[in-house]
Amino acid sequence: MSTVLIVVLSIAFVVIGAGGGALLAGARRRRPQPPADWRADAPLSGGARPGPAAAKQPAPPRPVEAAGHAGTLEAPLEVEPRVEEVPAGPAVLERPRFRDRLGKARALLGTQLAGLRGRPKLDQEAWDELEEALVLADVGIVTTHALLDDMRARVKQDGLSEPSQMVGALREALVSRLDGETELHRAAEGSTTVWLFVGVNGVGKTTTIGKVAMREMTAGVPVVVAAGDTFRAAAAEQLELWSKRSGAGFVRGKEGGDPGAVVFDAVQHATARGAGLVLADTAGRLHTKVNLMEELKKVRRVADRPPGSVTEVLLVIDATTGQNGLVQARQFTEAVGVTGVVLTKLDGTAKGGIAVAIAGELGIPIKLVGLGEGPEDLVPFDAREFVDALLPDET
Repeated sequence: MSTVLIVVLSIAFVVIGAGGGALLAGARRRRPQPPADWRADAPLSGGARPGPAAAKQPAPPRPVEAAGHAGTLEAPLEVEPRVEEVPAGPAVLERPRFRDRLGKARALLGTQLAGLRGRPKLDQEAWDELEEALVLADVGIVTTHALLDDMRARVKQDGLSEPSQMVGALREALVSRLDGETELHRAAEGSTTVWLFVGVNGVGKTTTIGKVAMREMTAGVPVVVAAGDTFRAAAAEQLELWSKRSGAGFVRGKEGGDPGAVVFDAVQHATARGAGLVLADTAGRLHTKVNLMEELKKVRRVADRPPGSVTEVLLVIDATTGQNGLVQARQFTEAVGVTGVVLTKLDGTAKGGIAVAIAGELGIPIKLVGLGEGPEDLVPFDAREFVDALLPDET
């Protein structure tokens, strides 16, 4: 009996244990499981969940935080775009002083004239020493002899007897030679003014035009720049940069095209928009090439057609070229009637006498000079200031 009872109880425990395990397994099977495509970075609200294929893709980047705001998983705040300001040219162009920029030329003449001041009397050797100083300064033989003739007359008239007094006489003789019309003329009302820039390659013609455009626009004069050098793409690109910087209008043509047509279009463009001034670039050319000079004559004729009026033909000369600049001036004057000279890089030469040679021999006034690289360093020529900066102090 006891044996049967023990067997029955054992069977009952086995059945109960099996049932409990089945119930526990069933409970585990009924616990809700996340879907197979579940991702920790799935959207917290709105929209259908991505399918299995999307689950394999990397999570999208979190939005970039706007300055001063904490980043969230919501749509980023709309921030007004920041507009970068393009630096404009200087509102006021500070004019440099000649004396501050002509140190090299003053040092050369000062060295040459130092011996002259120390001489005991005004004799032929003193005159020879002065002549040598002027020739070394690139004044040129012809202009030097003319200056010495003027000074001898002044010495006799004023009764000068000391060599040191010759510096003062030289100062006045130079001013007299250099003093001329420096104004840049404009056309009559109803016409569009054209300033034509000419010169050989490498003298700084394109840069000069850009600086003049900057100066005129700063003064409130509307300007259109004509890229008449159609044979050098870099020239047009350089002028376009200057135009953007100054706010001037800009007209260019096809590479290798007719430069006269470009200048004509620029005049029409300026007239239609009320811009009274056209600055026309031309291809740099050797003054010895007859066919190129003939083409330049054509450009001038086209630019002078109504409503355009050429009031200035400005020859750009590199001051460091010395007496070769005088040859250029003579040839260009014969071809297109140069009305004035722009002398660039004057601060970079010790031989500033080329200015005296050009004004003295050809009678062409120097209207602008370059005393540095900045737009403000292209200044109107002043004969008295130039001579005072060129010659050492008399004390």
